[in-house]
Amino acid sequence: MSWQSQPLNKRIVAFDKELIHAGNKGLAIDHEEVAVEVDALMATMTLSQKINQLHGLQPASIDGFYYAGGDEELGLAPYKMVDGPRGARAGMATAFPVAIGRAATFDVELERRVGLAMGLEVAAKGGNVILAPTINLLRHPGWGRAQETYSEDPWHMGAMAVAFISGAQNHVLTSPKHFALNNLEITRFDLSANIDVRSLHEVYLPHFKRSIQEAAAASVMSAYNKMNDVYCGEHPILLTDILRDDWGFTGFVESDWFLGTRSTAAAIDAGMDIEMPSTHWYSEENINEALASGELNEEAIHRNARRVVYQNVAWQIADMEVPDERVVECEEHIALAREVAEKSFVLLKNDKILPLEDTPGLKVALVGDLADTVNLGDRGSSFVTSSEVSTPLSGLQAFIKHASLHYFRSDDDLTRLGEFDICIVVAGLTYVEEGEFIPTQQQEVEEGELARGGDRETFALPDHQRFLIDTVAGVAKKTIVLLEGGSAIQVTDWLDKVDALLMLWYPGREGGHAIANVLFGNCSPSGKLPVSFPRSMDQLMPWDVNSLSVDHSLLHGYRLLDHQDQEPAFPFGFGMSYTTFDLDGLQIERTADHFNVTVSVTNTGTVSGVEIVQLYVSCTDSTVFRVPKELKGFGRAELEAGETADLEMNLGDEDLRYYDPEQNGWVLESCSYDLQLGVSSRDLPLSSGWLFDGVEWQPV
Repeated sequence: MSWQSQPLNKRIVAFDKELIHAGNKGLAIDHEEVAVEVDALMATMTLSQKINQLHGLQPASIDGFYYAGGDEELGLAPYKMVDGPRGARAGMATAFPVAIGRAATFDVELERRVGLAMGLEVAAKGGNVILAPTINLLRHPGWGRAQETYSEDPWHMGAMAVAFISGAQNHVLTSPKHFALNNLEITRFDLSANIDVRSLHEVYLPHFKRSIQEAAAASVMSAYNKMNDVYCGEHPILLTDILRDDWGFTGFVESDWFLGTRSTAAAIDAGMDIEMPSTHWYSEENINEALASGELNEEAIHRNARRVVYQNVAWQIADMEVPDERVVECEEHIALAREVAEKSFVLLKNDKILPLEDTPGLKVALVGDLADTVNLGDRGSSFVTSSEVSTPLSGLQAFIKHASLHYFRSDDDLTRLGEFDICIVVAGLTYVEEGEFIPTQQQEVEEGELARGGDRETFALPDHQRFLIDTVAGVAKKTIVLLEGGSAIQVTDWLDKVDALLMLWYPGREGGHAIANVLFGNCSPSGKLPVSFPRSMDQLMPWDVNSLSVDHSLLHGYRLLDHQDQEPAFPFGFGMSYTTFDLDGLQIERTADHFNVTVSVTNTGTVSGVEIVQLYVSCTDSTVFRVPKELKGFGRAELEAGETADLEMNLGDEDLRYYDPEQNGWVLESCSYDLQLGVSSRDLPLSSGWLFDGVEWQPV
């Protein structure tokens, strides 16, 4: 066959910026025009009117929303804010899989669609600000709110955050949170996150920066904790020097609720614009006293109020469209929630047992109380209520037509399980073991919304869950474990006893239906781990859930495991499929300021599936310490059996730099760079070396 007649492979662009940012209203603002209008309006405002822009309007929500700012006389509608890391927390709404589950899809286009759906539902309920996404780096997988965030890796985190923000901002303002270094839950109100300048800029801020500069996030929520002994809500380096002067942020900063603001003059001067959810430190009385004493000046009040008014005018809050409320939990959003769940599951082990076949005579046992439990995640500020939720039991009951299914609770007679061909154990965690920690409302809440949560002191499953797996595996012919939870779970002490393991995260309202579709092969699992699964806590940094002072560095997650040459139970980026893939044909083209990286991906198996290709970079002869490798790109290739696609990724020079504290800026170092491609942080079969001499790049 001549080259002219050879079929071309399908072409996939890993991060299509035009698609990702389509419809993002934050990127369409005419800032020159808005600035003129805002300055004219500000010139008419009294001091009292300006102060009224700087605080929330009530301590409790109204129909799920917290109001702030606005002025009817000036034609400014109030902001109506609502939590939203996994859906609108206002009445009934579509409960999507938690963020870490969505991150396991490594699918930015899908996360954009989730943002679109959540933003639309918030707007349909009358809201205009969604308090999401949570983008605090998962420094340690024991963090209680791990489920709310995307990743232990800043590049992965940034890509998912940008996609969500651009999707949601088709309809409402977003507020990435919590700025910054909020990664311990129980002591978050008083803890000092201690960090050097380089680690701050290279590891803990890049995803916030991308949210501002790439996606034009309209607002930012500050964190409760301190950074280097200064509360984040009154930290001028964070809120002014970095956020505004360095990144060019033009939106407003609102505090986290209640204890997110700790002062009047210090917070206002630092750049905290809105005290939420109501006024205390920012009361007119306190501000006037600070003005009279000279702690504050009116220029600071004017500046902060202008930021609040600026977004109100830019987004035309008073004229924002309120969609038909029938879009809430509409068929399209329900189908989307199911698609996300299916793509989020990570197959960690499969000894030729999955997928199952729904055939007459197959006897299936489903075991465990969690199989018949609505388990959507924690019950803190991200808790979402849906009108209907499919559990593993209800999902399998609706799916299975020919095989027989029998359900066993944990306290049933499990000695009978040897009679069944397949035993499926549903185990894991709930809101009791992990989640947002709300110390003033720590009651048990079987009937309510708020729960204990908090950080996990151990990775091990609760004793009764571990006992259940051991019991079933001891009598069953074949054992499949479905694991629910918001982060890494220790599996090494029982993994050899089971035949298959599937990580479900907290899979949302459609989780049960998604489980059935994946178990029985309607779709192949394609999720990859956004967090390393260590063999034990001993492989990670010291972890004290009651600490009031935590040191941060360049090393955590797979970076730390690589640096210490520790082999995890499952590495970052790992996940199996029902089919097999081959990577070859690596091509790298150098342009003026980036690399074009192309790799051919072939589905060499017999069923359709997805491979997620990951690009890591190592700097082999740097004059400063560099971590062994860093993720700098990824892309999904969805392929039919036998199909090949050319996956394209761009690697920009900005992703190869390190932060030099002495120069207060980024440096592209003259040294060797190794570009590595593969399917997990520990499986990188393709590589290409390049040398930068300070002027030109050359392959080596």
